[in-house]
Amino acid sequence: MLCRFSEFRYKEVINVRTGTRLGYVCDAEFDSPEGRITALIVPGKARYFGFAGREDDYVLPWECISRIGDDIILVETDHAIRRGKRPKKPWFQ
Repeated sequence: MLCRFSEFRYKEVINVRTGTRLGYVCDAEFDSPEGRITALIVPGKARYFGFAGREDDYVLPWECISRIGDDIILVETDHAIRRGKRPKKPWFQ
């Protein structure tokens, strides 16, 4: 199955072990010297309908992915790795 990275944004990520929906892929970590994707990143859940920001992002190592389907990505992990959000660059730089 051939898939473009832009199509990952429309695939929901589900943890098979816990049955939880993690969300949709927003980014990926890429190892340029080896030319491979090392992890998928899913944004954290919104707090108080988005007024209080979001929880930390989920970083899902590529090894945890068990199946990529047409509209779903299944991962097998006891707990997803959480990472704080990257600081945003000021608009004037």
